[in-house]
Amino acid sequence: MAEQDHILVVEDEPITREQLVSYFEEEGFRVSSADTGERALQLLSEHDIILVLLDIKLPGKDGLTLTREIRTQSDLGVILVTSKQEQIDRILGLESGADDYVTKPFDPRELLSRSRNLIRRVQTQQNQRRKSHIRTFDGWTLDLNKRELTSPEGIDAQLSAGEYQLLLAFMEKAGEVMNRDQLMNRIRNREWFPDDRYIDVLVGQLRKKLGERAANAKIIATIHGTGYLFTPEVA
Repeated sequence: MAEQDHILVVEDEPITREQLVSYFEEEGFRVSSADTGERALQLLSEHDIILVLLDIKLPGKDGLTLTREIRTQSDLGVILVTSKQEQIDRILGLESGADDYVTKPFDPRELLSRSRNLIRRVQTQQNQRRKSHIRTFDGWTLDLNKRELTSPEGIDAQLSAGEYQLLLAFMEKAGEVMNRDQLMNRIRNREWFPDDRYIDVLVGQLRKKLGERAANAKIIATIHGTGYLFTPEVA
């Protein structure tokens, strides 16, 4: 792991925060920490941070609100670290723009592995953006340099890291039906569990930005019992 990779731990519980900081520093990361959302935003404005490990339950500005604010400003990686077990909390976190989540108690080695994988994805996206590559489909334009989707009417929309990876996966396999396993493997590189609605959540978010509804979606069509089909030709 490159020494300059800078991560931010946002956790109001001192022992957990110190443990995470110590663990990631030992693994060669540069680590900053914050105990509130307000302090986290200040650090993000001052440093070139590539990944945030973020507790959902924070005093003042909570983790979900902070995630939404981060996502409007940056494409850095966000992993939610929370004690909440309910599936709805995970879905709300992903809908807020987070890339992944872990629940307490967690294995630090698993969190490290997910962090490294996400950092590699973010770095790949940043490299792609620097190439200013443009791809088009059905009147839409995807700017890989900005991770920005532009409608046929010229309206721009910023994509989250997950939405961006999902759209790239669809575009690379345009005209081919892809099931949830295949999509999960392409964008997350980890085992998919049948009750994990991550792909369905992302598809819903991406359809919304494409101006589609599930019932009559044409760009990302649902193939019942199988998966999804990206129908347009890609240039």
